Amino acid sequence: MLYHLYETQRALMAPFSEFASASAKLYNHPLSPFTHVPMAQRVSAGFDLLHRLAKEYEKPPFAITSATVDGIEVAVQEQVALSKPFCRLLRFKRFTDDTRALTVMKSQPTVLVVAPLSGHHSTLLRDTVKSLLHDHKVFITDWTDARMVPLEVGPFHLDDYVAYVQEFIRHIGPNVHVISVCQPTVPVLAAVSLMASAGEPTPRTMTMMGGPIDARRSPTAVNNLAMNKSHSWFENNVIFRVPQNFPGAGRRVYPGFLQHTGFVAMNPDRHMSSHYDYFKDLIRGDDDSAESHRQFYDEYNAVLDMPAEYYLETIKVVFQDFALCNGNWFVRGELVRPQDIRSTALLTIEGELDDISGAGQTRAAHELCSGIAKERQFHYDAMGAGHYGIFAGKRWREKVYPEVRAFIARYDAEAAAKPARKRSAAA
Repeated sequence: MLYHLYETQRALMAPFSEFASASAKLYNHPLSPFTHVPMAQRVSAGFDLLHRLAKEYEKPPFAITSATVDGIEVAVQEQVALSKPFCRLLRFKRFTDDTRALTVMKSQPTVLVVAPLSGHHSTLLRDTVKSLLHDHKVFITDWTDARMVPLEVGPFHLDDYVAYVQEFIRHIGPNVHVISVCQPTVPVLAAVSLMASAGEPTPRTMTMMGGPIDARRSPTAVNNLAMNKSHSWFENNVIFRVPQNFPGAGRRVYPGFLQHTGFVAMNPDRHMSSHYDYFKDLIRGDDDSAESHRQFYDEYNAVLDMPAEYYLETIKVVFQDFALCNGNWFVRGELVRPQDIRSTALLTIEGELDDISGAGQTRAAHELCSGIAKERQFHYDAMGAGHYGIFAGKRWREKVYPEVRAFIARYDAEAAAKPARKRSAAA
């Protein structure tokens, strides 16, 4: 019922949002006579802010059309490498006519970025992808809004998430380097563990960033909510059916608007201050700062619905039973054994000020992956970085990314050198 009420409210607010947008332009357009009335700039700023608070935010595009490789600008085209009912595997294919750049690109490592399925769209990792494209061939998981998936497709479980990751790794090939950001650190570790247990080739490296591998360590407000409420509480209070005006009508989901409300509630003062600063930027005519605000909130306010079974199972497995850490997590009847991973190098990254995944939660992966030699295990603390700072923004670009790039390059070169050494020994 709550979802239907929300959709009703959204439909009622749509005309007011459009009216506010038109009014903001009326008091700001250079050819409008209202631009010259007293307080016109303040009135325009107020209407603009009202429009942004009331509007509906659609999934934004990645909009990545170019990258710089070895000092040369190359074109980037977004391609669908593999399509599944609940996810698309996207590839950012780079093109150039420059022979030197083409040679460099062919020799660069391949990276699979596993984006979180936890409320926001995968475009939240746009900055991550942009940086990686300078030095890597890049794939990313693009999760589908559950309300857009017809009910007859069937459910989507946490086990299905793990199976998707495995299928994507197999599709790209064993030479891939996997980067998981936040929530997917757990299913990615499970996917690689199961592949290792089955004797399959595993990725050359795993980079795990700000994820709840062991949510018992330094629990945050997010962790405490999941730990202190019963499984039935979540099922009865945050799970709703998709209204009739969407393709997934009738599907049980955890609505994106509830997740977004939770995000805002964690730091309400910060968001109020940000909106007020935006209002003042509009009055001052600071277009660059205003545009920066728009870009951030266009992304932050765009959310998706999660399948109910996946969400509830994640709460239980990761935050209540701690099944991965306790060694009793079974995926489709197979026990998840991280200690079976041997050939894959491991890098964990945590943000000093992360208020979503606390200190030590991601680092716990090293204890679980006891089969990986200690000299192939690394950890990096991003000082001064919050949760988003470890994969986006200045700290990501200047501090975190150089660590990730060097780690991948080291083990990609090592793996590439092994066949050459074998051929030399045979000769």
